[in-house]
Amino acid sequence: MTEPAHVTTHVLDAADGVPAQGVSVVLVRERDGVTLASRVTDAQGRITDLGPARLEPGVYRLTFDTASYFARGGRPTFYPRIDIAVDVRSADEHYHVPILLSPFAYTTYRGS
Repeated sequence: MTEPAHVTTHVLDAADGVPAQGVSVVLVRERDGVTLASRVTDAQGRITDLGPARLEPGVYRLTFDTASYFARGGRPTFYPRIDIAVDVRSADEHYHVPILLSPFAYTTYRGS
């Protein structure tokens, strides 16, 4: 059995009340700009394997391609991309970064 990813996400389209399927997300280590993972949300709007099972402490950036997601539905968006920097302080913790998304607003928080 493989270990769960250290970083996961769940994207919900709050405007339509559905999971945001097909959102591309990239995980980058900030200190050197290295891309660690690139995945797309599944039918439930989740990515459960974003990056390695363990990350060293440091700042990481998740970039969500919202422009492509909204374009598929024929909707304009004010936020073509969402960049979220997270501070990984422990290699032993799981970091879940959910987003509630609409074309002109978004909310994020540290989930569990």
